[in-house]
Amino acid sequence: MEISFDNVSYIYQPGTPFEHRALHQLTFTIPSQSFVAVIGHTGSGKSTLIQHLNGLLTPTSGVARIGPYVLQAGEKNKDLKSLREQVGVVFQYPEHQLFEETIKKDIAFGPANFEVRQEEIERRIYAAIDAVGIQSDMLERSPFDLSGGQMRRVAIAGVLAMEPRVLVLDEPTAGLDPKGQQEIMDMFYNLHQEKQLTTVLVTHSMEDALAYADYIIVMDQGELYKEGTPLEIFLQPQALNKVGLEVPEIISLSSTLEKEYGITIDYKKQTLEELAEMVAHQLKGRATHE
Repeated sequence: MEISFDNVSYIYQPGTPFEHRALHQLTFTIPSQSFVAVIGHTGSGKSTLIQHLNGLLTPTSGVARIGPYVLQAGEKNKDLKSLREQVGVVFQYPEHQLFEETIKKDIAFGPANFEVRQEEIERRIYAAIDAVGIQSDMLERSPFDLSGGQMRRVAIAGVLAMEPRVLVLDEPTAGLDPKGQQEIMDMFYNLHQEKQLTTVLVTHSMEDALAYADYIIVMDQGELYKEGTPLEIFLQPQALNKVGLEVPEIISLSSTLEKEYGITIDYKKQTLEELAEMVAHQLKGRATHE
């Protein structure tokens, strides 16, 4: 499902002493089935942007299009329920939104609220827990008896049970240890590919933006600061530093190796370990020729 913003602005509490312009004439397009990262310092407008994707907010001016759904200032949208069925949002600490007495009931809540048939809900529950790595024999347990990581997976399963076509991830790895962060991000990336989703990731992790995204939108003070492929964005360290962002460690290391030692690395989403092996191979080749 394609997403496009055409000169979208949003003002909180307009006409009051607390008026705040959160977005200003934002224009971009996210192609269907792409994986896009939205980055920027705190207060840059990222959260306001993604709240437009499922109609929690409507533009103060401009037009936001999410597939066939149009959000425009001054116009009521009668299809918001349908839009929210198509756009699944995983907020920071989604486990805080768990409330049912069993895992099964919590996962079923969303589809049931949209009047999905019971047989179909059952199918979706098992598909969702399989996707997030929750065992079926746990379905009758209370979600509050689980570890933090398992609770997060249950909350994510509840979003997946809606079978959205757009998946919005708002800092989905917040509070997890490095291993847990990678497991969750790998899970989302696999889901993105398998289900051909349009995925929008809001993150403070430049490493995640580099490793998983096809395209990056950089926000600053409510405006579109830059956009491009991960390499196009992260090979501009000075421009990123101006808006309080750093380049990923692997890009910084690659740049240093090229400047200091003349070692050129063709970056193709390698890990640091794989990069180290490539450097060692090049150094070994030099020693052999010498």
